[in-house]
Amino acid sequence: MQPLTSEWTLKAEGDLATARRELRARSAPNYDAACFHAQQCAEKYLKALLQEAEIPFGKTHNLTLLLDLLKDQHPTLELIRPTLAMLSAYAVEYRYSGESADKDVARQAVKMTEEVKQLVVGFL
Repeated sequence: MQPLTSEWTLKAEGDLATARRELRARSAPNYDAACFHAQQCAEKYLKALLQEAEIPFGKTHNLTLLLDLLKDQHPTLELIRPTLAMLSAYAVEYRYSGESADKDVARQAVKMTEEVKQLVVGFL
C-alpha cells in the first residue's frame, strides 16, 4: 500500500470512530455529526482506493462520482451505488439549519459506511 493510501485510510478510520462515538454518546449526542463523519469515512476510503490505483479524483464530496472513476477497475463496487448515493447527501444535508438527523438515521449512516468500508478494504 502506498504511503498516501495509508494516510487516506487512517483519516477514514478517524471519521468512522467519530461517527460511532457520537452514535454512542449518552449526553448530548450529535447525530448530524455522526452522519457527516460516516459520509466522510466512505469518501476517504474511496479516495484511498483511487489513490492506490493512481486515478486522479479532484475535490468532490459526491461519492457516486468517485465510484464512476472506479467502476471500470472494480465493477463489483457498483453494488454499493445506492448506498453511496444516500451517504453523499450527508456531506451537506445535516450540516446546515433546516434538517436534523435522529439516532435511527445516524445508526443507518454508520451501518452503510461500514458496508462500504468492508467492500473497499478488500481491494486495498
